[in-house]
Amino acid sequence: MNPSEGLKQFLYDRFLHFLHLTEDISTTEIEEFANLARLQGLASFPNLTGIHVIDCIGNNEPINNTSIAEKMNLSKANITKVSTQLHTEGFIKRSQMNDNKKEVYFSLSPKGRQVFEAHTMMHEKMKRKFFDDLNSFSESELQASLKFFQTIINQNDNVVKADGKK
Repeated sequence: MNPSEGLKQFLYDRFLHFLHLTEDISTTEIEEFANLARLQGLASFPNLTGIHVIDCIGNNEPINNTSIAEKMNLSKANITKVSTQLHTEGFIKRSQMNDNKKEVYFSLSPKGRQVFEAHTMMHEKMKRKFFDDLNSFSESELQASLKFFQTIINQNDNVVKADGKK
């Protein structure tokens, strides 16, 4: 095995470790969000997909089902299911524009706004830590990291698209 192949194997092993840690972090993120939400007085909140739909709505309101699906790379059917549940639970409001009575638009209810704000605070904290950790990287190291992540994203995106065609 040439030295480059050994480095590639080591990088692959680190990538697999990263994937496993990402699963653990998702669980921690949900727990951290739950604690933050309780501190803000929220007795209940949606699952992670619902939280991210609330985030999408909060950043783009008013927004329709199709736009949410496009921004989140989810099916319209999935967004319809999640938005119906969020509406039933009082996290979002539905409305129609005066010039288009057919299209339904979503905005946040006060309860949804609390979820949105807690989620935003949590992500700001994560972003600050991420940026702090990257301060030791040179510009060329950041560019190489970006190229690596984009390659992995493209690879995984192709796998997901292929799975969707089955």
